[in-house]
Amino acid sequence: MKTKPTIRNYFRLIVPARSQNELFMRSAAAVFASQLDPTVEEINEIKAAVSEAVTNCIVHAYADVETLGTIEMTARIMSDNTVYIRIKDKGCGIADIERAKTPLFTTCAEGERAGLGFAVMESFMDKLRVFSKVGKGTTITMCKNLTERPT
Repeated sequence: MKTKPTIRNYFRLIVPARSQNELFMRSAAAVFASQLDPTVEEINEIKAAVSEAVTNCIVHAYADVETLGTIEMTARIMSDNTVYIRIKDKGCGIADIERAKTPLFTTCAEGERAGLGFAVMESFMDKLRVFSKVGKGTTITMCKNLTERPT
């Protein structure tokens, strides 16, 4: 019988939804995951996925509010070398998640948004779940199974 993975380590980080915090959050996720000795490719994939999730919060979640919102990131490292990363905002929410996940779809009328954020997250992570409620916010949970290294 296979044993259920246990949490080896975790962290929680809450920052203002400012663009300069995107680099900080993706770096924090990469440094945290580095304790499992991932490949450079795995670290870059984690960084790219976190970057897209955080950028979605900054650009979309709080676009129509005057007060600056927050972004919460929690991460867990499990005993089976899996990293779970959750990005959460308390912004406007997503009315149609499946449509939002469609490549090239964007709600930005102006600017240089390609509408590829969810596609990038899905391609770089092993699992992606999106939960959202209009007017309450969005939670993105990503899972990455890291290559097990001999000890």
